[in-house]
This record gives sequence, C-alpha cells and structure tokens, in this order.
Amino acid sequence: MTADERIRRAELLYERAVFGGESSALVSADRCLDEVEADLALTRGRVIHARFLEERAEDARELELFERAAELYRRLGDARGEGEAVFWVGTFHQVVREDAGSAVPAFERALALAARADDRLTTSYALRHLGFAAHMAGRLDEARAHFEESTRLRRELGFLPGVAANLVGLAYLAAQQGRPDDAVALLDEATELAESTDSHGVLRWVTGAREELSLR
Repeated sequence: MTADERIRRAELLYERAVFGGESSALVSADRCLDEVEADLALTRGRVIHARFLEERAEDARELELFERAAELYRRLGDARGEGEAVFWVGTFHQVVREDAGSAVPAFERALALAARADDRLTTSYALRHLGFAAHMAGRLDEARAHFEESTRLRRELGFLPGVAANLVGLAYLAAQQGRPDDAVALLDEATELAESTDSHGVLRWVTGAREELSLR
C-alpha cells in the first residue's frame, strides 16, 4: 500500500474502533501508521544526508531519523526495512562522523538483515561501505573483495550508476596495489556507464580519481 492508503486505512480502523466498538482495530491502525512513519523517517534522513554531502554541516536529526526508522521496522518485523535503516545508521557514523568503530558493526548488522530478507541492493551498499572501512584500515585485499562482490550484485540488479561508483573505488585500490593499467580500465568503464546513465556526480568522482591518481 502507498502511504496515503495506509493513512486512510488507519482512519477507517479508527472509525471502527470508536463507532463500531472494535477496539482490536487500533492494533492494525498503529501498524499502518508505524509503516508510514518508518518510511518517512528513512527518506527524510536520506535527504538530510544528501544535504550534508553538499554542505558538510552535520544535522543531528539525521541519526535520530535513521535510528527511529530502524526501531519501527524492527517492531514491525520488517527485516528488509530494518536492514536498510541500520545501513544508513552506519553511513552516518562513517561519512558524517568518520567513526569506523561505530559504523562497521552497523554495516555488519545491515548485511545480516539484508541477507535474511534477500535484499541484494542493501547487501551491495553494506558491502561497498565495508569496503571503504577496510580500505581506510589498509586491508586492501579485503576491501577489493567487498567492492567486487558489491559490484557483481549491482550488475545483476541492473544498477548501473552504482556499478560505476564502485568501479571508481576499485580503481583507487588497483592504483594502490600497483595495477595502474587496471585502474585506467576501471575508470574508463566507470566513465562509459556514468555517461550512459546521466550520472554526473559519478563523472565528477571519475575526474577527481584521474587527477589524484595521475591517470589519463
């Protein structure tokens, strides 16, 4: 159901409880509204995160929203939603606060929840960010394995902008591991995919990688 449909259903359940004497209807009404609130909290948190990426100013509401969404999805028994929300909790700690100690357990928890729900997209995101964590810790082989598995899943899903983004990360790893030709090939493919999907943000990352790594 859409958010509007859930709210309307909650209104009807309210009427059944008040006018029809069906107090048990309130349990279902609460569930409908919890579903709406969880989705809204997750989406609003992501919007705030996107604003952080532009302005680099922390907004404490971001973490509160992601944690609220995770709590609601857990209460609803929605492993897919909980996994996605927990992933974003980890992203907040990793990207906004640069706190790998808090981020990695969240990513691992998100990975477990996503696997339970067969949510390959969230799995790909958790693996990508575990790859970043391993990269920052100097565990390059581990980072590469995470990025490659994330990329494989994204190719299967047809998530081409996400594939292009991962290829940039793999290019940095290739350069650090003494594989400059591989790095060039990865950035070339990332460019092709980003151009074909109008992923201009990823194209900026490719340009930055070429300049930073002194690659053509």
